[in-house]
Amino acid sequence: MKLTKRKIKYSGIFFLCWFGLLVFLVDGVLKFQTLVDYFGSYALVEATLLLLVIIPTLVVYKYTKEQ
Repeated sequence: MKLTKRKIKYSGIFFLCWFGLLVFLVDGVLKFQTLVDYFGSYALVEATLLLLVIIPTLVVYKYTKEQ
């Protein structure tokens, strides 16, 4: 996989926006402790949230077209 500036730029922008939205939702709206109580495991909630940020960012990187 060849790294290119355009792909990295769009993936980085997506990462920052998506991460900000998830932080707002988890910390502000849903309350992190409520999620931990619901799912029963801090590690499970933390790993799921990390995957919800990393996987879509990699998909955006992969499907960004190069000029």
